[in-house]
Amino acid sequence: MRLLKGSFLFLLLVLLASPTFALGTVEKTDSSAIINNECVKHLQWTRNATIYEVNIRQYSPQGTFRAFASHLPRLHQMGVNILWIMPINPISVKNRKLPLGSYYSVADYCKVNPEFGSMDDFKDLVKRAHALGMKVIVDWVANHTGWDNPWIVSHPDWYTHNAKGEIVSPVPDWTDTADLNYDNPDMRREMIRSMKFWIEETNIDGFRCDMAGMVPVDFWNQVRKQLDQVKPVFMLAEASEAPLLYRAFDMDYSWELHHLMNDLAQGKAQPTALDSYFQKVKKTYPLDSYLMNFISNHDENSWNGTEFERMGPAVPLFSVLTFTVPGMPMLYSGQEASLNHRLKFFEKDEISWKDLSMQKFYHRLILLHKNNPALWGGNQGGKMNILATSNPKQVFAFSREKNGNRVIVLLNISKERAITRIPQVKIFTGKDFFTGKPFSLNAGKKISLPPWGYVVLVY
Repeated sequence: MRLLKGSFLFLLLVLLASPTFALGTVEKTDSSAIINNECVKHLQWTRNATIYEVNIRQYSPQGTFRAFASHLPRLHQMGVNILWIMPINPISVKNRKLPLGSYYSVADYCKVNPEFGSMDDFKDLVKRAHALGMKVIVDWVANHTGWDNPWIVSHPDWYTHNAKGEIVSPVPDWTDTADLNYDNPDMRREMIRSMKFWIEETNIDGFRCDMAGMVPVDFWNQVRKQLDQVKPVFMLAEASEAPLLYRAFDMDYSWELHHLMNDLAQGKAQPTALDSYFQKVKKTYPLDSYLMNFISNHDENSWNGTEFERMGPAVPLFSVLTFTVPGMPMLYSGQEASLNHRLKFFEKDEISWKDLSMQKFYHRLILLHKNNPALWGGNQGGKMNILATSNPKQVFAFSREKNGNRVIVLLNISKERAITRIPQVKIFTGKDFFTGKPFSLNAGKKISLPPWGYVVLVY
């Protein structure tokens, strides 16, 4: 969901005050999940996957499913496993913002946006992706609808009302949306039926759920149980809340890491903050849970700036970080094309594909993550072991190891050249992943890293 300037603090207050956010709404069985370190049982194909966010409107001059489908062979060759397609439903006209409106103002849960094509076009897209071995999930907006959604007229009791009896928006700034009332069991049933429709009708593989933290956890638990009875699915929550991963979702966002990387790139934090972050994750989340690691997405690109605006020359370094730390890496439409343009959210503003200079770089990172079990997701990957360096204010280092596969990552998170040693590493003989050259490392060896430089060692 888009967040306009000034909305962040208000949304935080809304979430903290909302009963759907309070820990008290977590089902009683979830307390045992914390103790027993339980989480959703993941499908095997998710373990070494890279997820790619697709912005259909801006992907091509046509902005259609068919036009995007022509890119599938390229994305398959790049190594993408999961396509997350931003909302494909019709967009409400009433209270619409600017010419085209927000994807997240849904006019009908069981139809496709005619701007993108037909239902048959979407089904064909899913079939073509599946034929290439890729999975498809679609963005689902469960917290609110648009103002001309038929539910507004047929079931006004399915919405939240103010003291005057008027249907309200979930957040004042989201004037193009109407808040749904999750105290209503009939609405819940219809929402789940609508989600099942897409699996049964189009054979998609799951959902990315918008603003999942604003919807009660027990509803998502119901959803996951019922969807898995139709087809085992993959579920991504737009949230950073561990309880969502016990029964409902495979993965949520590593928002804190994202903001920390921005701060590091801008000199507002030191690399030692990464130690604290990963220790916090270790204590907060079940061992087999996934976090999605990213340097850009549709919200960040449109509202807070491109990765080049926020991270400058550190973009490759933080890309390496997102592909090697625990979790699943994510790419946004255009990252492989060095997208250095804030895409307009409510208007047509297509991506330029003239410069694919970053595609080879991301292809290599995807292969590294896919082919090295030490980097796989959850407990099938290697645990992260943070390594002390001789200059922790500049260099962050860690290793991961699984079934004889070992990866050591060294990152110079500074704009100055760094000379560092890794005292914990007694001896390592392997190769530099990016150059393919043999590389030996021991406790006394000095390693020179250029500004924002990185080394990934594999064995």
